Parts: sequence; C-alpha cells; structure tokens
Amino acid sequence: MKILEANAGALTNFEVLDFFRAKGASKDPTRVIVKVAHSEYKVYDYLVDTAASDQTRENIDEFLTSIKRHDLAKAEVLNILNTRPAAEVEIFPIIENCEGRSPDEEKEVTEIVDPVTKTLPPPPNMKHEEINKGD
Repeated sequence: MKILEANAGALTNFEVLDFFRAKGASKDPTRVIVKVAHSEYKVYDYLVDTAASDQTRENIDEFLTSIKRHDLAKAEVLNILNTRPAAEVEIFPIIENCEGRSPDEEKEVTEIVDPVTKTLPPPPNMKHEEINKGD
C-alpha cells in the first residue's frame, strides 16, 4: 500500500469502518485469521453499532450534495455524518453559532435535518427502538 497524501484530513466513521472491513475485520468470534490488531477490533465493534454500519458511499454523496448550500464547516458536516441526528434539537450542539447564522434559523435547521433523515440510514439501535415502540 502506498500513501498518496499523508494526513489528508479527518475520516468519517463510515470510512474507518470500511477500512477495517477491507483489512478483514468482521464479527468472527475467533478473530485470529486476519491481520487486525486487538485495539482495531475494539474500534470496529463500536462502529458496527453506529449509523456508519448501514451507510454507503452513495448515501453519503447524496447527503453531501443536498447539504452544500448551507455553508457548513467540514467539521460540522463530519459530525452530522458520524452522529446522524434525527431531530432538530440534536443539530444545535453540532453547528457552531446555530442561532446567529441565519435570520430564519428554524427553517435552516429543518432544511439540514430533512436530508439527514431522508438520505442516511438510521443507526441499528434506533431501528430496534422504533420496532419496540410499535409493539
């Protein structure tokens, strides 16, 4: 493997999970066959239970295209991708100075949450919670 650009930037949880899967990480209980360190498996086990486990490159590209017009910082977009907020109240801690950015802040926050819920799949634990609420 050749490094094309060292320290090119922050990675999304999806990219880290994709890297571990490419190295051979899985839920295999033996975990002795592949070249993945124990600490990497701990990170893998955590990421499998997050929204990153169901995301695809297409989901992320579609989200990035729909969110471009909001002039968000790279770190804010990264945090939205990693945490996958499902409600407007979850956006406020992610976006710096959310209240002062736009004269119609409520509408802008809604316009950010809508593409998140439409393009990014919910985390696995959210799916189970919704199923249990339906019973």
